[in-house]
Amino acid sequence: MTAAARLRLENIVKEYPGCRANDGIDLTVAPGEIHALLGENGAGKSTLMKVIYGVIQPDEGTLYWDGEKLTLQGPAHARQLGIGMVFQHFSLFETLTVTENIALGLPASEAKDRKALEKRIREVSTHYGMALDPRRHVHSLSTGERQRVEIVRCLIQHSRLLILDEPTSVLTPQEVADLFRTLRQLASEGCSILFISHKLQEVRDLCHHATVLRNGKVTGECDPTETSTDAIARLMVGDETPLSTDVPPATPGAPLLEVSGLSYASDDPFGTALRNITMELRAGEIVGIAGVAGNGQDELLRALSGEYKAAANQVCFDGQDVGQLGPDARRRAGIAVVPEERLGRGAVPDMSLVDNTLLTASAQGMVSKGWVAYRKAREYATRVRDRFQVKSDGIEAPARSLSGGNLQKFIIGREALQEPRLLVASHPTWGVDVGSAVAIHQVLVELRDRGAAVLLISEDLDELFQLCTRMGAICGGRLSPLVPTESLSIGQLGQWMAGDFADAAGEVNHAVA
Repeated sequence: MTAAARLRLENIVKEYPGCRANDGIDLTVAPGEIHALLGENGAGKSTLMKVIYGVIQPDEGTLYWDGEKLTLQGPAHARQLGIGMVFQHFSLFETLTVTENIALGLPASEAKDRKALEKRIREVSTHYGMALDPRRHVHSLSTGERQRVEIVRCLIQHSRLLILDEPTSVLTPQEVADLFRTLRQLASEGCSILFISHKLQEVRDLCHHATVLRNGKVTGECDPTETSTDAIARLMVGDETPLSTDVPPATPGAPLLEVSGLSYASDDPFGTALRNITMELRAGEIVGIAGVAGNGQDELLRALSGEYKAAANQVCFDGQDVGQLGPDARRRAGIAVVPEERLGRGAVPDMSLVDNTLLTASAQGMVSKGWVAYRKAREYATRVRDRFQVKSDGIEAPARSLSGGNLQKFIIGREALQEPRLLVASHPTWGVDVGSAVAIHQVLVELRDRGAAVLLISEDLDELFQLCTRMGAICGGRLSPLVPTESLSIGQLGQWMAGDFADAAGEVNHAVA
């Protein structure tokens, strides 16, 4: 790294009605530096990234690029200067090839010669250890390969600053190791990297420097290699927030959910068919399923929630065949669901928190003979907000106005206060800060200790190993054995996440023994 700054921000301010999202932020990133940007949900990270990428203009403050004062006219201008961004949610067209997707972001003069572009994609991806077939369609790629497309697209655009938003949240441990090798090589060649993550150990392993935001302000900076994860977390959340969840040993009871030979051909052309899923959950335990996104997790959640119907005796709950019941009937039976997609499936973006409460909790005395008791709905929404410390501009605030972590706490709280006997939670802490993650984990453990069964579908392996009594992995619509957590290594779990079930039978025998 050199002393000269590639990017320098001075006193960046961005205000929205009732919220000062960025409040006098200073930030410097040097050439060849891997710089972490950390903070809780709602700390101002996303707003700052939008300022750097030209999506929004700051109300006050100055940007400097290679020492020159800069006013960005938009993302296209940022890309022309050499600023590239890989968003947490990939922006790829599934029906197009790798080359066609990359061509969309290039000037017409560079995108026109497809053969030359294909050659360039092969050269760049091979050079950085991210080999890609330019002619493959995106829908046929794994999640890790799709991320490679996004990064290679930035590199072909000659990015000198690469912004990565939660880049490891969708990767297996092996893919994370490959990504880090690529990022270190890019940094050694002078590319600056701004790395946004809630996984503090990864920050310590990869980054040269870290800037921490809280409530829109810079609260500290540190060298992650010389700072403990607890110390970094304290900069993020303050001294009053717990950093971990106490998880006492579980005492599982009788079988509550039994899934036998569940197969389902998804009606989504890019979905994953479930193939002979068999598992059992007991009351009073948390069971985890790991896996890279797009391997059948969404289809499994829909089959358990009632959105997909199952054949006779494939899904039994508390001794009753519920496979043909819809979502409402299963909810009345005691099955609650927290979907991965917060806005759209977990909550309606433009509806208030009160109205979103009615979506799944109306049976809690809020509706009688077709009439809505809004007083009770408001009381329930208030209980959720207060009990789970949801930060919002009141209970009439629209769901989309909440940060990701606060909306997730609201959705989980809405389900947990109904005292479900089975909670299926998909990626409940994805993209959530350490304080919110601890609060969500505590909810899951409390439900377990009150006798509920919890099925935790997650890509966060630390979360699974911390909370789960038993766990396995899903890949290509197939489910590995669910074995005691203490008998499972990260390496073995990673193999199962990649679809290598060769020794699965041995693990089943070990678990039974």
